[in-house]
Amino acid sequence: MSGPRLGFPRSVRLLRRVDYEAVYGAGQRRSSPQFAIFFRAQQTIRRKPSGPDPAAGDVNVEGSWNDTTKSLPDSRFGISVKKALGGAVVRNRIRRRIREILRCNRTEIPSGWDIVIHPRRSVAQAPFAPLQAELVRLLRSIAPKVRA
Repeated sequence: MSGPRLGFPRSVRLLRRVDYEAVYGAGQRRSSPQFAIFFRAQQTIRRKPSGPDPAAGDVNVEGSWNDTTKSLPDSRFGISVKKALGGAVVRNRIRRRIREILRCNRTEIPSGWDIVIHPRRSVAQAPFAPLQAELVRLLRSIAPKVRA
């Protein structure tokens, strides 16, 4: 496989319950008609991700989320979809759509944040392009208002 890696690796995901609770407890909230996001600036230096060591040549990290030219760590994301939004198929489709928006627009999203995304019921039926525009606009709005 050549070219940039296009996945959604563990290093850009919130994985533990305590990470979610920290964002909910000490973070801020922004809303739009189809999303609510909770966010908090990353407080500590992130641990070295477990898995293959890029320095050892195990993984091609060129063009991946772990770009070493950035001064801030990449933002980490959690997606929380309520069971009220539908069955497992519908909820997983919503999660896949949100991950694709994040993956395609990673250069537009501010670095150094822990972000939890809550989609609303209308996300399941909405066309992809308006969803993408709304979520990217909402994510861009977090950086200038909190960090000067």
